[in-house]
Amino acid sequence: MNKERKKEKKNCTYIGGQAVMEGVMMRGKRAMATAVRDPEGKIQVEAVRVRPPEERSRFSRLPFVRGVVSFVESLIVGNRVLMRSAEVAEGDEEQPSKAEKWLAEKHKVNLNSVWNIAAIVLGVLLAVLIFVLLPQYLTGFTGFATTGLEGLWFNLIEGGIRMVIFLLYIVGISVFPTLARVYRYHGAEHKTITCFERGLPLTVENVRGCSRVHDRCGTTFLFLVMVVSIFVFSLANALAGAVIYTGNDTADFFIRMAFKLLMLPIVAGVSYEILRGLAKTQNRFFLIFKAPGLLLQRVTTREPDDGMIECAIAAFQKVYDMDADPSVPETMFATACKMSELLAGTKKRFKDNGVDEEEAEWIFSLLLSVPKSAVNTEEHILRVSQAKEILRVADERLTGRPLWYIIGDADFYGYKIRVDERVLIPRPETEELAQQVIASAEEGNKILDLCTGSGAVAIAVCKELEKKKCKVTVTASDVSEEALALAKENAELNGAEISFVQSDLFSKLRGRYDIIVSNPPYIPTKDIGSLQREVRDFEPRLALDGGEDGLDFYRRIAENAGKYLVRGGMLIMEVGIGEAESVVKLFRYCDYSIIVKDMQGVDRFVKIVF
Repeated sequence: MNKERKKEKKNCTYIGGQAVMEGVMMRGKRAMATAVRDPEGKIQVEAVRVRPPEERSRFSRLPFVRGVVSFVESLIVGNRVLMRSAEVAEGDEEQPSKAEKWLAEKHKVNLNSVWNIAAIVLGVLLAVLIFVLLPQYLTGFTGFATTGLEGLWFNLIEGGIRMVIFLLYIVGISVFPTLARVYRYHGAEHKTITCFERGLPLTVENVRGCSRVHDRCGTTFLFLVMVVSIFVFSLANALAGAVIYTGNDTADFFIRMAFKLLMLPIVAGVSYEILRGLAKTQNRFFLIFKAPGLLLQRVTTREPDDGMIECAIAAFQKVYDMDADPSVPETMFATACKMSELLAGTKKRFKDNGVDEEEAEWIFSLLLSVPKSAVNTEEHILRVSQAKEILRVADERLTGRPLWYIIGDADFYGYKIRVDERVLIPRPETEELAQQVIASAEEGNKILDLCTGSGAVAIAVCKELEKKKCKVTVTASDVSEEALALAKENAELNGAEISFVQSDLFSKLRGRYDIIVSNPPYIPTKDIGSLQREVRDFEPRLALDGGEDGLDFYRRIAENAGKYLVRGGMLIMEVGIGEAESVVKLFRYCDYSIIVKDMQGVDRFVKIVF
């Protein structure tokens, strides 16, 4: 068996894990991920980045000290992820109670967090009672003294009793169905790590065929703690017993208990170094020391089903990816929680990945129907379904996809405009372009929106002039059939009477207009690659690329605009930064031209009158 294990191990990994409620937690050098199957049968993954060992203080990396640090950290983190997994596994979708709402809104206290802290405290107290007080109490009936030679026997018997209690404990909890499933997830965790170490692809079939026994298991560590504690407590008692004990049985009982608790870090440090050394060797001699822990794993692990293996693979793969690539974003569980907690977590994820934190506020505002100004000040308890929807949008936003494509619509001049990858997302400065048209239009005017895209400008002009009782005729054109289809949807959505024409600029247009408005592509081709990822990778290049110098479409418009405007007609265009003067020079045959600044003081609009 030893030779087979040695031959099979092809990959080395720092990744280790822990079984949780309906899932598995994996931890690597730089990341930790917990995968849990929720009541709907879907695997949720929560992943965070952690400080790698090499970036911690030298003191915390010293032999024996690192074992203490690891032990304390595993207690804290282990309890935290266990509680978090329970929240996902339960998937409580009930409305929060009045008490929960009152605590959240008035005192910003999450009742679930209070219960979690109470559970951790009770768990620690129960562990002290079962594994420290009870063995010491039972050993007292032997009549042995706690010092001298009899003290050695006292410690040996007490350690034996503690070991028996530990074995009964891990066997006993397996009778509970929920905890028995944790043992099966424990098996899935071991099998997955073993599968990777054997150099096999992480598939359910490959993982299923691997051993559920592993050298670096926490069960083996706990067994070593039990054994090492006997020797450490015996030695420490022999050295310090005569000094610390008072002769009063009651006082000495509690002094002895406190002394053991103080010695626990030494026990953990020594046990960690032993486990670390044993895990590095496959020598037959050291197998004797490994055997008890490995045999114990036959109790603390069970054969997992395929769904459990899928959870373990999901957690391992997420950690592996995050360890290898710093750009892989963190993820969060969707659980009932305080709005402020989820908002803070979402903002942190956005900040870490170069996304404007304000977009997190927009997500909460839009999905919860809360005024954006109140998102940072109001407090609510979110249901699981609400948290899931928020995280779905946030996760998709972290892929680079623009928020308004994810939401599916954007506000433009107070009108709801549907947007997706077929069209550009309307910008604030384009609202000012629409305002220029609205201010210039008169009763009976024929208005053309050239390169209409989503139809936002045409719709705003049409509806605002309708409010003013200024009757006009609006036509919108675009070369893209897909964009035009979406523009028609938007016109219908907003009740705007607009005629649509598919045309490459003026090629299929007939007649003359009083006003032509256009926001054509104006970004130089060479600058496309340097645009924000959200623009470069998601918005249609057809609507962005203005040719070598960004002026190709303006040249074509300059050649033909006069043929499609009435005498005294006006052409109003949006231009790129630094392009206004160059665009004006293209219109040599016009009555006059005006350059208009936007609200940021940028030369943004050009008016040409023929």
